[in-house]
Amino acid sequence: MSVSVQHQRGITGLETAIILIAFVVVASVFAFTVLTAGIFATERSKETAYAGLEEATTTMVPRGSLIAIRGDVDGTDAVTKLMFTLGVTGDSESVDLTPPYVADDTGTDPDDSGLPHTVTVAYTDPSQHIIDVPWTARFLGGNNGDYILEGRELAEITVWLHQLDTGTGVYSLGTSADNFLDARLGINGSFTLTVDASRGATVNLERVIPARLTPTMDLR
Repeated sequence: MSVSVQHQRGITGLETAIILIAFVVVASVFAFTVLTAGIFATERSKETAYAGLEEATTTMVPRGSLIAIRGDVDGTDAVTKLMFTLGVTGDSESVDLTPPYVADDTGTDPDDSGLPHTVTVAYTDPSQHIIDVPWTARFLGGNNGDYILEGRELAEITVWLHQLDTGTGVYSLGTSADNFLDARLGINGSFTLTVDASRGATVNLERVIPARLTPTMDLR
């Protein structure tokens, strides 16, 4: 009678420990990866939420009427300037209203301020669109003496549709080399001004010029 002998080999304690350590290391790496991804996603969500909150809380609002000024544009009466007042909502952050132009009543107005500006004013009517029309700023009442619009401060914005020769009092039509209007805004003319501060809501002002031009027109 023959006896079959089977050879079996057991696992030593050292091999078992190595296998367990490998499992622990793999699990740790996986857990670290998941945790890191979760933290990254949370931080990005926070950044998005903060950015959205900043957009919502930085809001300029018009105060009062929009005023149109009549003038001589190369021999024809037309609207030469548009004026309106801006403030910020009660809990809004401040807005940098550093103007791209200034008016000094000498030579021609307005003149390039040489200052970097973050707020742009776009002008649109049925025949033309200018994405960064010249504008100047003047703060009304109490203010900090800078160009930062905040709290209860008010800033009067003057949009220059044409450039003025201060010696003759005559405005000129714009050209392809500047951002002034190359066509006149006259009676019954419709237009839109869009004030964009690069963050927060834009301010849109849509108006129609009355059927008769007067030196100063309150467009409400």
